[in-house]
Formats: sequence, structure tokens, C-alpha cells
Amino acid sequence: IKSKRIEMNTVKFSFKGRSETVTAPESISSSALLALARKSLQIDDDIVLKLIFKGKTIAQQNITTNGSSATDEDSKRAFPEGVKIPKSGAKVIVMGTMTSGIATLNSMRSDPLMRGFDEEKLVSKAKNGTMSTFWGPKLGSQHPKYKFCRLEECKDASFGTRPTSSTPHAFEARRLLEQLATDPGVVQVLTSRELVVGCLGEMDPIDDRLMQKKKEEGACLLGYNTNHGLRIDIKLRTDDLNGFRPYNELASTLIHEVSHNWVSEHDVLFWTNYGQMRVEYLWKHACYILGGLFVNGKRTASLAGIMDMIVFPSDGKDTPTKPKLMDNICQSVVKELAGEMMQHRLPVQLVAPAVIGFGKDLMVETKDDNIGIGKGQRLGTVSDDENSGLSARERALAAAEKRAREAKEEK
Repeated sequence: IKSKRIEMNTVKFSFKGRSETVTAPESISSSALLALARKSLQIDDDIVLKLIFKGKTIAQQNITTNGSSATDEDSKRAFPEGVKIPKSGAKVIVMGTMTSGIATLNSMRSDPLMRGFDEEKLVSKAKNGTMSTFWGPKLGSQHPKYKFCRLEECKDASFGTRPTSSTPHAFEARRLLEQLATDPGVVQVLTSRELVVGCLGEMDPIDDRLMQKKKEEGACLLGYNTNHGLRIDIKLRTDDLNGFRPYNELASTLIHEVSHNWVSEHDVLFWTNYGQMRVEYLWKHACYILGGLFVNGKRTASLAGIMDMIVFPSDGKDTPTKPKLMDNICQSVVKELAGEMMQHRLPVQLVAPAVIGFGKDLMVETKDDNIGIGKGQRLGTVSDDENSGLSARERALAAAEKRAREAKEEK
């Protein structure tokens, strides 16, 4: 009886600058090749080995629960069938790790300020349009077209000084920007006006030059719009860097800056447009109140810190009617405008009729939208027949200009 001939291969092991050449059967298993490498290179047993051939792992040991090492798939061939081995031999790279080092690494606590692989995947999804679910899975997203294309938080190193331990991390600033970008009211304002903002960023709380210039002039800069929506920056942090500004103030500042996409100067047309945006923002949250929508057990208006602008204490315990809610919203916005316009020496009476009229029209246009998750609403009082060739943005701007002219004529 003729015995089957065993084909032999030359194997050259390389480990930490040392090399050893041995011969091994062509069908040698992974565990046998590991044992051969350990013996030929005289490697201690407390070192876990991994063998790499042509850029691929052909054999490796794993650490068991009791700290000992074990080899996966002992009977598996180290060199798969069909793999061509050079005549000079197979060059195998040997990598080793101390078992004590692996155990120490596994027992260490991860740094809470370092993102793991799962968190990096979430950040990648956020860049592609999927953001945090602060507003719940149904509301926590931007419009696919009319949105903030990019979010940019302020890194700690750019503050100019080493931040104190009480300073919120840049991760928290990122989540706050996502909360603003996916706010249902903000999404509604951008969608109805077909607005696209290149980047929503955080102002540097220390080194921002425009903010410093305003301070020298005796004013306080809370945000600015660059090139009509190419970029909008908002001051998220307080002056002492110990926290963030109240969310309702941040949302108001953001809408203020979005209004600059159309009008640069703080004139009557700007305040009319801004006031109408604020009404639409508050009305979106009011629709969720009427529809009985809760997010994590709370109203979206409560999460946004604007419940007192929509529902007054005098309204009682029962949910007010639509006309009453709209009346409350218009009163709140006009009062808010009065304080802001006073700084520019403009009376609120110039824009109040246009803001209130817009609110009434908006309430009529959303009469069949009890929860506020319906189709986008048409803006302005001009009919579709009259402006059928205009976009929503152009109709809204035309309506704002018309109301501003009517307000001046009445005066």
C-alpha cells in the first residue's frame, strides 16, 4: 500500500525584529501553526498570538473568561485551499499581546468624553439628516430639502481659555443645535418659506470679534446671519460659561436671524416678517396642544419653554379654543416685538395689525389640521389664483410688504 505524500511548505515567521524559518505541512491547522510559531520563536505562554499572511488573519488566540488563551477553530486550515504560496515560502507576521495588558484594558472605564463607535455612527447619521430624538421619533427630523445643511458646535479649545469643569461639553452644544434644528416650529417656518441655511453654528463665547465689537458699542450680540442664510451663528452659552441660555431665548434668536435671510436692516418690513414667523412658530406648538400630542409625557410647548406664551393662567384648566390660543399668541408676540423694536426707536403699532392679521389667516388655513402634522400651509392673504406663479417664499414676502404698506397708510 502506497502512503499519501504530504506536501510541505516553507514558513518564515517574523516577530519583533526576529525571524525564524520552518517547514510545515500544507494542510497544517491554525492551532498547530500557532504552536509552531510559539516554539520556533520561543514566545512565552502569557502572550496571546495572532498570525497574519498576505494582510489577512489566518490564526489567532482569544482570551477566555478566566484569563487563559484559547484558539478559535482549531481544525481549520491555516492556509486555505487555492492560496498560492511563493516558492521562497510563506511570510507570516506574528503579533503578540500580554494577557495581563488585555485584562487591564478590558477592566478600565471608558472616558465619558470620548465617543465610542456606536456614538460615531449616530453622529454620521446626524450629518445625513437623522438627528437626536429630543422631539420624539415622529418630530425629530428636518425637512429633506428646507433645512440647516450642517451643524457646527464650538470646540472647547477655541474658547481662548481653558474651560472650567462646569462648562458644558461640546457634545452638549451639538445636541442643543440638533434640538433647535429639529424644533417643530422652526421646521415649519423653514418649510413654509422654502428656506435653506448652509450652516447653523455656535458663536465662540469669548473670541467672537463681532460680539466684542457690539460690547464696545454698549450692545449685546446674541446671533448673526452671514450672507443671507449662508451661515447663522447663535450664542448658546452664558457669559460665565457655566451653562446654556434658556431654550426659548435661543429659539427666538434663531428665528430672528432666519428673518434676516430676507431683510438685512431692522426696519418695519423686517419686524413684520419676524413677527409673523414667531406667530407661526408658536402656532405650530399650539396645534400640538389641541391635538393632544405628548413627547415623553410633556407638551412640545413645555419642552420649548413657551407654554406661558400660548396658554394664559386666566384661561382656566380646560384647553382653550383655537381662536383663544391664537389671540394669546398674537398678544405675546406683539408684547415681545414692542420691547425689541423700542431699541430701534420703532413703535410696535406699525407692525401689530399685519402680525395679528397673519395670525387670523393662519388659523383659518389650518382649520382642518388639529394635530399640526398636515401639509404645509399657504402664507399670506393673497389667493392662489392671484399668485399661482409665485413660490411660498415670494407669496409670504409679498404679503408682508402689503401689510406694511397698509399699516403706513392707516397712519
